[in-house]
Amino acid sequence: MGVPAWHQSIQRDVHLRPGCMTDRAQQLLREALTLRVDERADVAASLIASLDEPATMDAAGVEEAWAREIERRARRVMAGESVGEPWEDVRARIGRRLPER
Repeated sequence: MGVPAWHQSIQRDVHLRPGCMTDRAQQLLREALTLRVDERADVAASLIASLDEPATMDAAGVEEAWAREIERRARRVMAGESVGEPWEDVRARIGRRLPER
């Protein structure tokens, strides 16, 4: 059984984009492309999940950042710098935009 056209295309593309991937990354990709479809899917899912790993900020840091942001917004409202919009207006605007998508 020959190499599928999409596989050949990916192999070609790896070489057409010098500097986009390190030699090690290119080698790993070439090796990964030889795996069965289910194995490639598992590897791809693991790689994608690794991009979603928590950033440097922990849960307490996130809570603290949100508390600061809420206080900043509240101060703006109390100072008259931000008046906001009535929920009905916002909801109507969103409702008009949804059919566009």
